[in-house]
Amino acid sequence: MGHLLLASTLLLYALSPTSCDFVIEGIRNIQKRSIDTPVADIEVYSIIINSQVTSRFAHNVITSRANNRAGIPKEAFFDVDLPKTAFITNFTMIIDEVTYTGVIKEKEVALGQYLQAVASGQTAGLVRASGRNTEKFTVSVNVAPESQVTFELVYEEMLKRRLGKYEIFFKVQPKTLITKYEIEVDIQEPQGISFLDAQASFLTNGVLPAVKKLISGEKGHVSFKPTIDQQRSCANCETTLLNGDFTVTYDVNRESPGNIQVVNGYFVHFFAPPKLPSVPKNVVYVIDRSGSMWGRKMDQTKEALLRILDDTPEHDYFNIIQFDDSFIWWKYSLVQATPENLKGAAQFVQSIYARSVTNINDPLLMAVNLLNVAHSTMAVPERSVSIIVLLTDGQANTGESNPSKIQENVKKAIQGRYTLYTLGFGYDVDYPFLEKLALENSGIARRIYEDSDAALQLKGFYNEIANPTLINIEMQYPENAVSDLTQNNFRQYYEGSEIVVAGRVKDNVNSFIVDVKADGAYSPMKYRENIPLQNEDDVSKKQKYIFGDFTERLWAYLTIQQLLEKRISANPEEFASLTAEALKLSLKFKFVTPLTSMVVTAQEEEGKQDMFIADKFVEGQSPYVPYPVAKLFYPYQGPPNFVDSDPHFVINVPQMNDSLCFNIQEKPGMILNLIQDKKLGISVNGQLIGNKKTSKGKSNETYFGRIGIVNREMKIRIEVTTDTVTVMNRKIKKIFTWKKTSSISEEGFNLVVNKRSNVTFSFGEGATFVIILHEVWKNNPIHRDFLGFYTLDDHTFSEGVHGLLGQFFHGINYEISNVNKTDNPDKPDATMKVKNKLLTVTRGAQKDYRKDHKNGIKIPCWFVHNNGKGLIDGTHTDYIVPDIFSFR
Repeated sequence: MGHLLLASTLLLYALSPTSCDFVIEGIRNIQKRSIDTPVADIEVYSIIINSQVTSRFAHNVITSRANNRAGIPKEAFFDVDLPKTAFITNFTMIIDEVTYTGVIKEKEVALGQYLQAVASGQTAGLVRASGRNTEKFTVSVNVAPESQVTFELVYEEMLKRRLGKYEIFFKVQPKTLITKYEIEVDIQEPQGISFLDAQASFLTNGVLPAVKKLISGEKGHVSFKPTIDQQRSCANCETTLLNGDFTVTYDVNRESPGNIQVVNGYFVHFFAPPKLPSVPKNVVYVIDRSGSMWGRKMDQTKEALLRILDDTPEHDYFNIIQFDDSFIWWKYSLVQATPENLKGAAQFVQSIYARSVTNINDPLLMAVNLLNVAHSTMAVPERSVSIIVLLTDGQANTGESNPSKIQENVKKAIQGRYTLYTLGFGYDVDYPFLEKLALENSGIARRIYEDSDAALQLKGFYNEIANPTLINIEMQYPENAVSDLTQNNFRQYYEGSEIVVAGRVKDNVNSFIVDVKADGAYSPMKYRENIPLQNEDDVSKKQKYIFGDFTERLWAYLTIQQLLEKRISANPEEFASLTAEALKLSLKFKFVTPLTSMVVTAQEEEGKQDMFIADKFVEGQSPYVPYPVAKLFYPYQGPPNFVDSDPHFVINVPQMNDSLCFNIQEKPGMILNLIQDKKLGISVNGQLIGNKKTSKGKSNETYFGRIGIVNREMKIRIEVTTDTVTVMNRKIKKIFTWKKTSSISEEGFNLVVNKRSNVTFSFGEGATFVIILHEVWKNNPIHRDFLGFYTLDDHTFSEGVHGLLGQFFHGINYEISNVNKTDNPDKPDATMKVKNKLLTVTRGAQKDYRKDHKNGIKIPCWFVHNNGKGLIDGTHTDYIVPDIFSFR
């Protein structure tokens, strides 16, 4: 056996995609650096995906088999994309007829084993990786000549109903022709299946016959079994056309509003009353118009708002607030969505443009006040839903900027009366802040991804909350009959969704009554169901569930998710109690959750062992990997490329799920080129400064004290020092100090100086940077103020971009091997293969000061010695330039 590596990262969303979503990419040879290149020696001959759904609870088994046809060992990959709401429950590898099975353990225990393995020189890996809609599970393993390998992954998920349907979503990307490629979906719904469909983006007339669909009362079946010829992208081609989305959707019959199923001492209650009149909404949209929203983000936001206004029913009331460092509202009060008002609102939306900095606190309090006034004056219907929707792409940096204080202020103002939804646009938002802000006010947070479909994402979110039909829903169960209930009170029910409650049925209970009370559009509503408990044998004979313990596992699944969600806004004592309960259930039911990890230990030759860990990543937590890892090809949301302190260069390598770092030692006064793109006409240079005096026994440390930026296309020059920020173009020269917040916006260019903090600037889309001011205490006898430079978005740069930072904008491939312990157990040495060179590197950490100017956030990285020699092109002296505005 060789190196083993597993990545499993599963995010939790309060309002998450309803899909059961995964990719099977098969098995690849690691010697092929491009993930799009099929493997010649590793023959994947079988991929089977089996999804069994019982009453919305999906149990999925993915099995892949391959042969190594080569005469030498080959390292292969098994890749699966999982839905963010899923929990892994098992993973098994069979290699040379030896089976290796994962064990679920408490995260701290798994981590201790991991560190012990590293310290003793064993191969070990702990990796986190996340994508937009799915999470990546990756394992690599050496396969001996003429040997077989089998991988089997099991995970479970509750399907959520969204816009009137449940969805099982497969990303089909086998990369090569597969002798046996099968997708089988079996669905058992005691309410009966009302419709079942299967679609794929790659379906042609030739492959369409491979899709089979069947409905028979309570059961549904979908299969996809393309032959080799059906998989071919053209006649006699050896490439596959199977590359895209395969989606199964269905819904159930709803003769009554609810359905309760009791199996093995646990019950699950599904509640989704159909065809009710809509309850009017009172919505205040709070829209960020700060400078960072300039360009496509603002265009997409305006596009989405215009679509939302088009779909707003006349019985709704609404208002719009746009904010930066101040705010303005469209109207002084909420108004009805009449055609005339909607036309005026559309004109107001069209007038929004990006500028200045971000004050989140004040516009939210104004939104609450607008709703307070509307209700106190009876300007809105008595039976209505009051909602605030906040959209922001940044963090509060003016006015009240303390996140905890903002959360406290908003919670105190709302007082449980209204629902707050928070939408975080892009990656630079403080997502934990937004999530807690929403959850403390009965809402949810959702990330809006910067992509071409961002407007559709925003509109899709609105569609989910567009039609509330019930409010103040209470699901009442007799205390003498049931226990351990999941959440059973809900603020709203939206058309096309579903409320799910699960619990335990007490012993010696023959029946129980369930009452559901709610307020409808015109009057209170009440539903009652009498639930007789049948003999377990009779139930199993009658219903013949695909897997009989689904109610217990669904209860555990829901309970764990809700406990984890409650932790976000809990005090320390409650947090500890909620954590203990969620951990207990995670271990009992063998779920990989944020509190547990799955550990697989494989015996190697000569008594050595390999270990890998599947760890669950949670949205908004730092994804930085604090341990030695290697050979992961998938993007994650990591730190930016940056240079800070004396000076430490940090290169984010998302395709390796890791970072590289190096220092440059040069004399004060020297100017180094950081970025140069001749095609775009952009150059960034930094000038070094030294300490006021050298500490005894130490060499003179250097820092960046002056940074110059040139954009030849826009004819703009920016000079940033520790005293001023100067912007020059053909017409103007503006000088800003660090003593106050200032901004400038022109077509294609935006710059914001945040008081004694940072300056953020962007050239259109895909070129955004931040320069951080580090201030030392006044009259410090040794140190000076200095600057840090960070690239927040670099995707617009050309392939020819260069410089100490720029050369890494389009990625770098490397491999880490021979990890060896040193005298410092936190800093093992390793061998790095990069650019056809072998370098000795050391595990270390540098600090990202964007969110914490004082202490920074540690970024683990592989440190390349000798001024980055072997990693950077040429030598560091090649990057010395004569002037702060030079092009090399």
